[in-house]
Amino acid sequence: MTMTSNAEVIVVGAGPVGLLLACELAVAGVRVTVLERRAETVPQSRALTMHGRTLEMLALRGVAGRFLARGMPIPSGHFAGLPTRLDFSACDSTYPFTLFIPQSVTEQLLEAWAGELGVDLRRGATVEATGQDEDGVWVGGTQAGSPFRLAARYLVGADGARSLVRRQAGIAFDGLAATKTAMLGDVRLHTPPPGRAISLGNSAGGMMVVPLGGELYRVIVVDAQEIDVPVEVPVTLEGLSAATRRVAGEDFGMHSPEWLSRFSNQTCLAQSYRKGRIFLAGDAAHIHLPAGGQGMNVGMQDAMNLGWKLAGVLRGRADASLLDSYEGERHPVGAALYRNTLAQSALMMDSFDPAGQALRATLSDLMKGPELNATLAHDLSGFGIRYPAALLSGAPEGDGCARWIGRRLPDWPLQHADGTASSLYEHLASGRWLVLQVDGEVQGHYQPALDGAWVNVVTALVPGRAAELDGVAALVVRPDGYVDHAVPLRSSVTSGNPCPAQAVT
Repeated sequence: MTMTSNAEVIVVGAGPVGLLLACELAVAGVRVTVLERRAETVPQSRALTMHGRTLEMLALRGVAGRFLARGMPIPSGHFAGLPTRLDFSACDSTYPFTLFIPQSVTEQLLEAWAGELGVDLRRGATVEATGQDEDGVWVGGTQAGSPFRLAARYLVGADGARSLVRRQAGIAFDGLAATKTAMLGDVRLHTPPPGRAISLGNSAGGMMVVPLGGELYRVIVVDAQEIDVPVEVPVTLEGLSAATRRVAGEDFGMHSPEWLSRFSNQTCLAQSYRKGRIFLAGDAAHIHLPAGGQGMNVGMQDAMNLGWKLAGVLRGRADASLLDSYEGERHPVGAALYRNTLAQSALMMDSFDPAGQALRATLSDLMKGPELNATLAHDLSGFGIRYPAALLSGAPEGDGCARWIGRRLPDWPLQHADGTASSLYEHLASGRWLVLQVDGEVQGHYQPALDGAWVNVVTALVPGRAAELDGVAALVVRPDGYVDHAVPLRSSVTSGNPCPAQAVT
């Protein structure tokens, strides 16, 4: 047994989900070991979309700029490849866009951050067995031909769709088996389409072309003639070219592929996200058609939700019951992801006949309406997530402040009494809770049910938000930027009109 570790948490998998979780734990001073069978980060571009809510999470810890410097903002997105684009400008955020950034770059940046935080990342480590008892967990496997066995307090499986952690924990992975497939290729094009990008659908299928830089493009084709080919069948350049010609009438001179793959509409959701001391996050918990660029983003949001909760429990700042809220909050998000990707699958892979084409055209027209467009934009971006209940005991109940519970906050600018300014997210960078006092009345009489070492208290005005904050003395904000609860002004309680303002969206 050649490997030793003093980790409190073991994470299996060093993709974006596992790396972000490790960073979130390390920010809080938790000792974490990440085990990854691959010798290096993925070379392919793979996931290309980072949604605005994921950028907000990175901004909460002060590192969003690293990703913005390497990506390209795109103000719109797609739902099922329909012609009407989703407009993210309707989202109240510093990041009302998607960031076009290859997964390979995302992993490189996260690994660099993890290194700065002292994360113990062990590549070439193949996990072969896991287990737990009432006191902790253990992981066994091999690295460089030598066996190892490590122990910790908790284990997180971020090890993908075929998760060994999930299978050995005995957690069911239920859903829809693969029935249809599509092809993708990162290829070079001699004669790219006008505007260098295209999205179309017709009776022959559907396709998207997205520029990756230089002559390299991502080509995705749903070919009606190839829709039943098993996902295990390799894609060739000739096959991708033929499918592209059938759908688009030409192949744009594709050549020199860097990556060819086939993907399916398989859609599964873990029956639970936790079994004792073992947790699941990312593709280990949910897989689906890669529609709308949601998979990596939802997984990274799983990671942050779990990370600060594990840190609070391990540091003795929260009762272990807090960990129950991980599944309670994130499993419904996975279920919503399950539904919306199945809907997109039907629109993209079952729509070749006239009825299907009519359905696509009808929904695309409906999406021109701002209300539906904004709803879908909020759903896909993650901005629309709201958690249903306060986590802290003693939160005010039975008044208008309840409308704040579980709402995400944008990075508000703050104005302090001494004339200085700051932003909301600056005060959350340490991974602590925040009591944002927006009225002096709250000072000295309200204390949240939190360990004092786990909370920052800030008094400030929020320019331009006075109407929203009418009747609010303070907001108690979780480390992930969601409001746990609002504290009403005593005068509002007396007047019978507590927290009358509209909720933040």
